[in-house]
Amino acid sequence: MTSETSTVDPTFDVVSRLARSGDPQRLTALHDRLAEQADRAGTLDVAYRTIDSPVGELLLAATERGLVRVAYVREDHESVLATIADRVSPRVLQAPARLDLAARELDEYFAGRRRAFDLVLDMQLASGFSRAVLDQLARIGYGATESYAEVATKAGRPAAVRAVGNACARNPLPLVVPCHRVVRSDGSLGGYAGGSAAKRALLSLEAAAAG
Repeated sequence: MTSETSTVDPTFDVVSRLARSGDPQRLTALHDRLAEQADRAGTLDVAYRTIDSPVGELLLAATERGLVRVAYVREDHESVLATIADRVSPRVLQAPARLDLAARELDEYFAGRRRAFDLVLDMQLASGFSRAVLDQLARIGYGATESYAEVATKAGRPAAVRAVGNACARNPLPLVVPCHRVVRSDGSLGGYAGGSAAKRALLSLEAAAAG
């Protein structure tokens, strides 16, 4: 008879046991302690939290290298976290402290007090031409817009208008990397991960604050 040993991720094991304890306050306190210990030990690869905003609840995620993901509710936060676990690291934990600065700067942005973000970004979820597009988006000024065609030209591929649209749609860091400032050549909004209402709200916010 042979014995079989299974390996269980200790983070998953502890959180699972706490979830079964039935004591929400104890669960929260121990979860926070676990997050702090994991961060100190260097085993917290991806921390995440959610924040409320005028355009709906936002998911923020960061590695030790920087902010790696911002996601709208309509992108399905659970699906986004699963993708992060698959593409970045399976060691993902709700640990708000690492995202405090990002949350504060986003609050300032929505209050009209911030025009540029001073956050360190981890761009590992973007590559190739998409990365070149995102680099160009970061140069579009607060309150300004550019067309997909203009971005394609500035990114070095004038004919790649559709590819620019796809890069904007897959932007892992909307708001912070401002794909909402890219519109169609005829002035219409075009698509946006947060939806047309969110895109319109962001452009209106910036226009009002810039004016």
